Amino acid sequence: MREQRRATRRGVVAGLTAAGLTAGTGMPVWAQSEPGQRFSARPIRLVVGFGPGGGNDILARLVAQKLSERLGQPVLVENKPGAGAIIATELVAKAAPDGYTLLVGATGAMTINPAVYGKLPYDTLRDFAPIALIASFPLLLCVKAAAPVRTLAELVAYSKAHPAEANYASSSAAFQLATELFKMQTGAPLEHVAYKSSGEMVMAVVGGEVLMALADAPAVAGHIKAGRIRVLAHTASEPLREHPDVPAMLQAGVPELNLRLWSGLFAPAATPEAIVERLAKEVTAIIAEPDVRERLVGLGVDPGGGSRAQFAAQIAAEIPRWTSVAKAANIKLD
Repeated sequence: MREQRRATRRGVVAGLTAAGLTAGTGMPVWAQSEPGQRFSARPIRLVVGFGPGGGNDILARLVAQKLSERLGQPVLVENKPGAGAIIATELVAKAAPDGYTLLVGATGAMTINPAVYGKLPYDTLRDFAPIALIASFPLLLCVKAAAPVRTLAELVAYSKAHPAEANYASSSAAFQLATELFKMQTGAPLEHVAYKSSGEMVMAVVGGEVLMALADAPAVAGHIKAGRIRVLAHTASEPLREHPDVPAMLQAGVPELNLRLWSGLFAPAATPEAIVERLAKEVTAIIAEPDVRERLVGLGVDPGGGSRAQFAAQIAAEIPRWTSVAKAANIKLD
């Protein structure tokens, strides 16, 4: 009987190990392992609220590859597009808090959605543990290279003269709110067309489906280099290294569009502190790697970093700021 109990216990321990858990703690073994040391074949999921090819997706795949190398186990990107990233964000908010389901969340889902939607199936501050800021970036106002406009003033004049062609693409509340503010400031009569990722919305600009888009730099970079996109203005307060000749919105007469967006990594709120700390340590180290920084800069974004506390404070400060902006602009997306 004693030997049978020992065999049963060995079976339970083996089952916990196979599931990636530490016996007696319920904590993933990788949270306590050395970098590159494999303990579990169970993959970690990085959930993205947009389709492939957008900025969040590009950043997620860069982090996933490096995190897999450092943890010694699979890290997979899972695209769950739809509803301005609400579907993906809710999924992670309600996921098991075990470190195996994480969110690559952006400004739109985490701080702008709470400002423009009356009801959400998640609460950013209550339901998530911020892990690390991956990158921040301005928005670029893009038209296709063959468009009959070369300046912001020409774009506004053209949209007023050709209202049937005056439309814009967006894939999240961040892009939509920014463009609605642009409309308020300029009087441009632009109609909204929704897409599932910033990659799709940029392709809509390239293909002439829409007149313009305010897009994140990673989704636009390749099209600019290929000569398919023309950038008329950006939302940063300082000149951009990659686009020194492109004026800021402030210079072009749209002072309210001085903003930067970001992407970061999040876990469900009840995830054990040891797991969140381990992930924060690994992602911060990844962002500091020279090849990763070079890749991020090449995409037109600023590498993230900083502490978890700084990231959490930034998020907490942004929600009331965006709420004030949305209220002043009378923008509700319910």
